[in-house]
Amino acid sequence: MINMIPIILDNHTFLAISVRLPKTNLLAVASENGYIMCGALDVGLLNEKLRDRKILAGRATGVKSIEELLEAPLESVTWEAVEKGIHPGMIGKEALIKMI
Repeated sequence: MINMIPIILDNHTFLAISVRLPKTNLLAVASENGYIMCGALDVGLLNEKLRDRKILAGRATGVKSIEELLEAPLESVTWEAVEKGIHPGMIGKEALIKMI
């Protein structure tokens, strides 16, 4: 099952997406410019193989819901995210605001 709902942070709307899969869930919250995602996100792939796309993204591990993803510290971020002032350890919702 796929669920998409709007999330409002600091008067900005983001899209929260959850995909239920056998034995796991994929979780993401996106702005128009970037996104945060659960541990399924391969930041290394984005930084190395897809570097030319300049993807703005962050990864939080161990999260089981959109609410947890928003409150969790990011475990890793893309190089493009670093250029926007986003860093590992930053809370998910704080990183999303910087992606506006």
